[in-house]
Amino acid sequence: MTFRFGSLFLLCCASILSNCTRNAGVVGEKPVRIGFVLATMNEERYSKDREYFTNFAKTHGATVEFASCDDKVDVQTAKVETLLSKKVDVLVVQPVNGETAGTVVSMAKRDGVPVVAYDRLIRNADIDLYVTQDSFQVGVLQAQAAVKATHEKGNYVILMGEAGHSVAEEITKGVLSVLRKYPNIKVVLKQNHPGWSTALALTTVENTLTRQKNNIQAILANNDGMAMGAIKALDEQKLAGQVFVAGADADLSAVKDIMKGKQSMTVLKGIKPLAEAAVMGALELAAGKAPTHDSQTNNGKRDVWVMNTPVFEVNQSNIKSQVVEYGFHTAAAVYGGSGT
Repeated sequence: MTFRFGSLFLLCCASILSNCTRNAGVVGEKPVRIGFVLATMNEERYSKDREYFTNFAKTHGATVEFASCDDKVDVQTAKVETLLSKKVDVLVVQPVNGETAGTVVSMAKRDGVPVVAYDRLIRNADIDLYVTQDSFQVGVLQAQAAVKATHEKGNYVILMGEAGHSVAEEITKGVLSVLRKYPNIKVVLKQNHPGWSTALALTTVENTLTRQKNNIQAILANNDGMAMGAIKALDEQKLAGQVFVAGADADLSAVKDIMKGKQSMTVLKGIKPLAEAAVMGALELAAGKAPTHDSQTNNGKRDVWVMNTPVFEVNQSNIKSQVVEYGFHTAAAVYGGSGT
């Protein structure tokens, strides 16, 4: 993450907030009703997404109708249909499957409801805004740290999330954009994992360690859940702490493993700025305004406005400043003490 990008994001946020009041969530005489749909609540971070999103919307006078979908496409379709029947003014949706979620976008558009894709891109659909973390940069940060730790050589494993998942794809692209510069680094395995599964990642790493006779120098996981699986496999071989392991999301379990020296680093993907940017984009769309954005991407159907939010490397040397003081976890939870 460069200073220039972070500064740009903060300036954008300042501009948004300076033009808003506590009544920004009111159109006419009624509060804006935002439908907020998450693919799942089964990962640690998503309770934060819901909390930050709902609280920020309330401070701007809007109400939130929330739903989660247990990572099931049919459940998501049904939940969106229910929200539309409640006459939400705008829909913010994290797709279970970005390739097929165009169905729920079409449903919303038939009702004249604008759609914000949250966290993951919805492909081949008429979405109005895509709010996401800079996933490509997540991969860049992971790979740069690994290259330095392994002295620009070694056998690497890349644990990818769900196949076809835009975030998994972008993180991996970021990783490979760095690794291809180093001829003495060999990617011995690059594999997708349905549901970003910790258990499947554990099995993948166990099998890879067996095939490679434990000759692995780095494991780069698209999220902390899969990094946890990797660490369990390394623990079985008494290799935890000897192999570089990277994750993403700054889950509490990952932060604790970093403190123990078992995980090398994670990437803090700012959930609070992501949720708040999505709320502001939704309110702008509900008011008939063009949403604030910093770039565009083509989703197969059209050029879509994108708001990127920043990401940060977290390692043993900066956990307190990057994670605890950022407000993601209490100091007591991280350090196991009083929080000082």
